[in-house]
Amino acid sequence: MRFFPVWQRNFLVWKKLAAPSILGNLADPLLYMLGLGYGLGQFLGEIHGVPYLTFLAAGTLAYSVMNSATFETLYSAFSRMHVQKTWDAILNTPLSLTDVLVGEWLWAATKSLLSGIAILVVIWVLGLHQSFLLTLWLLPVIALTGLCFAGLGLAVNSVAPNYDFFLYYFTLAITPMVLLSGVFYPPDALPGWLAIVASALPLTHAIELARPLVLGRLPEWPLWHGAVLLAYGGAGFWLGLVLTRRRLLK
Repeated sequence: MRFFPVWQRNFLVWKKLAAPSILGNLADPLLYMLGLGYGLGQFLGEIHGVPYLTFLAAGTLAYSVMNSATFETLYSAFSRMHVQKTWDAILNTPLSLTDVLVGEWLWAATKSLLSGIAILVVIWVLGLHQSFLLTLWLLPVIALTGLCFAGLGLAVNSVAPNYDFFLYYFTLAITPMVLLSGVFYPPDALPGWLAIVASALPLTHAIELARPLVLGRLPEWPLWHGAVLLAYGGAGFWLGLVLTRRRLLK
């Protein structure tokens, strides 16, 4: 539990601006869900036998969690590491760099969990789910997705020279995942080779877990999808730890 003071420090800072932070994380995916769901949904009708807004809800949930974890481990963590020198100050205590990175990883996952719960509440309020009990299983899915993208974000953060560097990650990784992983349409609509690429993306696995639960059924191969998310997150965290240690403890 040596990581806990790092997690607690970030939580106490965030708590001062909790309401605008949650609102900011909620606004973008909510606009996508309602704007596309109600607007585009009138032209598309049903997809896989459900209204487009219902189909879109699960993708928006996973997209929101991914965004929250990514922004926290990129912009916020980079500020604490490089600009504010918060990590340097912590490393002058008995805590190690591993403690700092674990605290950051779990904090980003916690923050993304809060964002995911906010979207889940919207899904409940709008009645976009088929079974309330099954949607409760979305909570561990949200947590896994947050851990996955928080780990990947820490790896990118470890090699970033400045804030502008993050645009490469968003352009080359995040945006393609949003477009290919089934947020807005079923991945089986893609050409064969592109569908294979999409099937390897972590966001695809998150949506493959989330969408069936929203639609009132159990996902296929849940252990496989969960294992892939953990593998991506664990590999990202390990790489981030190695590269950050090389960067800060030369």
